Amino acid sequence: MNRIKAQVTEGIVSVVINAVLFGIKFWAGIVTGSIALVADAWHTLSDSITSVIVIIAAKLSSLKPDKEHPFGHGRWEQIASIFVAFLLGIIAYEFFKSSIIKFNNQESTNFGTLAIVVTIASILVKEALAQYAFYLGRKTDSVILKAEGWHHRTDSLSSIVVLAGILAAKIFTNNFWWMDSALGIFCALAILYAAFAIMKESITKLLGEEPEQDLIDKINDEVKKIHKEDLKMHHFHLHNYVSQQELTFHIRLEKNTSIEDGHAIATVIENMIMEKFNIVATIHVEPLK
Repeated sequence: MNRIKAQVTEGIVSVVINAVLFGIKFWAGIVTGSIALVADAWHTLSDSITSVIVIIAAKLSSLKPDKEHPFGHGRWEQIASIFVAFLLGIIAYEFFKSSIIKFNNQESTNFGTLAIVVTIASILVKEALAQYAFYLGRKTDSVILKAEGWHHRTDSLSSIVVLAGILAAKIFTNNFWWMDSALGIFCALAILYAAFAIMKESITKLLGEEPEQDLIDKINDEVKKIHKEDLKMHHFHLHNYVSQQELTFHIRLEKNTSIEDGHAIATVIENMIMEKFNIVATIHVEPLK
């Protein structure tokens, strides 16, 4: 299965279904006067925004590097993600403020059967979307699709919390007048956490990141298969351009190794890393002390 096609397909399906869910939740929230349902609706819409980013990222990552962008165009995903995270932060603040005002005024909400039915439907649909994204992610080994699956599941879990609160407020009406305000605050915090996670991941990738130790260990194991001497590999740095990854590190060779031999050793290792890990590697050669 083609990775780009899978990402675009999942993104389109997600956008359409989340847009419909947003409309239903938002309508139910307005009818019942529930801040929690309206906030949960916007949380669902944030998934649509994320899915749009998945589609755009898939299209951009398919573009080949050019003279102005020798490392490709994939980092537009991080730039767009930061913008989305900023918008989500504003939405979270507005819902948090509204929930606090409603709590201070001691306003209660009569959820009714409509709120329960809409919330249960949302839980089932969002989990189905999560399973669909996980399936495509496994088939194509796409990190973006796997992350998208967890985003869908997060929305499903937040809806479960909202459902629990709705049922509690319905059963214990007099004692749980504050439930809608509390659920509104919960949804606002969930949106804020999603914004923080998106922002943190995007900035980390833009700034450059330390490779995971598991990746370094695997590269070490593969290098030992083609070069028996210990090359003292160190100073690993990973630059993630989404459409491709650039890895730089140092190796140490005997002082009497010729420039030609050192270049040949480095080239063999670079080609192996590209073949085995699909990462463009650049190796700096140092004399062994």
